[in-house]
Amino acid sequence: MKVEQIYTGCLAQGAYYIESNGEVAIIDPLREVSPYIERAHKDNAKIKYIFETHFHADFVSGHVTLAEKTGAKIVFGPNAETNFDAHIAKDNEVFKVGDVTIIALHTPGHTMESTSYVLKDENGKDYALFSGDTLFLGDVGRPDLAQKAGELTEEDLAGFLFDSLRTKIMTLADDVIVYPAHGAGSACGKNLSSETVGSIGDQKKTNYALRADMTKEEFIKEVTDGLLPPPAYFPLNVKLNKEGYQDIDDVISKGTHAFSVENFEKVANETDALILDVRHQSEFIKGFIPRSIFIGIDGGFAPWVGALIKDIEQPILLVAPAGREEEVIIRLSRVGFDNTLGYLDGSFNAWKSSGKEIDTLESVSAETLEKEMNENNVPVFDVRKPGEFASEHILDAPSTPLDYLNSHVDEFPKDKDFYVHCAGGYRSVIASSILKARGIHNVIDVAGGYAAIKETGILRTEAVCPSTLK
Repeated sequence: MKVEQIYTGCLAQGAYYIESNGEVAIIDPLREVSPYIERAHKDNAKIKYIFETHFHADFVSGHVTLAEKTGAKIVFGPNAETNFDAHIAKDNEVFKVGDVTIIALHTPGHTMESTSYVLKDENGKDYALFSGDTLFLGDVGRPDLAQKAGELTEEDLAGFLFDSLRTKIMTLADDVIVYPAHGAGSACGKNLSSETVGSIGDQKKTNYALRADMTKEEFIKEVTDGLLPPPAYFPLNVKLNKEGYQDIDDVISKGTHAFSVENFEKVANETDALILDVRHQSEFIKGFIPRSIFIGIDGGFAPWVGALIKDIEQPILLVAPAGREEEVIIRLSRVGFDNTLGYLDGSFNAWKSSGKEIDTLESVSAETLEKEMNENNVPVFDVRKPGEFASEHILDAPSTPLDYLNSHVDEFPKDKDFYVHCAGGYRSVIASSILKARGIHNVIDVAGGYAAIKETGILRTEAVCPSTLK
């Protein structure tokens, strides 16, 4: 028996490869499926099942394409309804994969079809739990994504989640390995651990939601408290995962069209495409195409695309580092953005060399910010997440989280310079690019973000551990 976690840091997502005696099961695959097919070929094995823990909201799964390419059977848990051929498992249904067994445990709460899978080894002993978004390390799945008006509330779903954890998961032996669908950085929970593999016993000891003396009422209150609104692209990804989507090869073929500067500009004007610049923030600051948006490929790229570009059908033109264009297209497709029209051949240097208009972003050091604050009392805006802001921030600086920047645009001054910072400099450049694209050109980025600010004498609130905040 082989069990391999295939973890994708950009999405904080874990897919799983299980092989036994020439047969393979894949759990929660990513959109690009060739790595799974190649892995099975290397093992001289056949992919038999594709198990989905639920209809994912934060990424587009590869189940449809993988089934088409391999003939494997897609398996969802009870209550799932799909527009493609799938086996809807019963609670406790048994699936054989070579010499091992996989049991479907219906664990509703995160969503109503949520299902965890127990892997039994060759001797019939419970070996691992693939818990999807039901149980994370240090947290549980948020219960507000599958609400139905007039039918289910987030409190109802939290109640189902409590029962699932107590009656299905906490009854497993302490040595059973826990393989969750996500780790720290995912928006599918509130406070996920950075660890990606744990055990039932460890979670009983350390996970707040699994306290032995916890009542259902306490659980519902704690799990629903402090939930931030989910990203706008979540329901769109659920729809794709239920109904199907384009083959990833077709998306790549369309998107890897190299445009000359003239044709790039022509297509941008004719299609109302968004120009997405994915170079490093240090390069973007020095020069970029006017009204383009920066979201760097080397940061938390796909989730930020999903959070900030509201429509997955939005036509996109890329300004990317040479040789990384296909990587960008694949990572866009992971969150459902399949309408990449092509990229600028020669990247930004080609645009600059052509003599076309360019824009730049002013960026200053934390020391310069300190001087300006002391001498001119300049306004400073913090675009970190609310939890980061609550734990420590510049005195009198308002919280304008990047996630919800479009709701804060009217709060920024239009008639004087202001400064924007995040934790390290990535998100503040994203925010600044969006503001400039909206016609607000008096924005100044703070290089190095809050990490650099802490090394100055700028007055800040006293640091508070986020876990103590209510």
